[in-house]
Amino acid sequence: MTRVKYRDSDIDLIARMMRAEAVGEGRQGMLMVGNVIVNRAVVDCLDFKDLRTIRDVIFHVQGGNYSFEAVQKGSLFYNPARDVERRLAQRVVKYWRQHPSKYALWYFNPYGPCPPTWYDQPIAGQYKQHCYYEPQANTCESAYRY
Repeated sequence: MTRVKYRDSDIDLIARMMRAEAVGEGRQGMLMVGNVIVNRAVVDCLDFKDLRTIRDVIFHVQGGNYSFEAVQKGSLFYNPARDVERRLAQRVVKYWRQHPSKYALWYFNPYGPCPPTWYDQPIAGQYKQHCYYEPQANTCESAYRY
């Protein structure tokens, strides 16, 4: 059983996003970014209530901008996915979850230390340059089901 329904085109989207957002953090860092994308597709809460597909998540617009910087600015996102990223993307849609991204719905790469909260959401932890944030207690129970 997979964590989220997907098509081959979704694997390519996640793979491109993982590379664009975290290629400098190796395979583990890319898996964590991919996990946040999958988490957003499966939860039913907060800013992600109406997102049900990988495509919905990656091209989600908030406040007039795409949610992910790689989509806004292009970067590596618009380059074809490599086989290694596709294999990582398949792992993340099927089963992969690990702390600190296990329940995270947000991540970002600050210019300094990770702040204890991000948009009022508590930090789950840090992996290399990225900080990961989970929903506040009792605000998104569906984040902890999958």
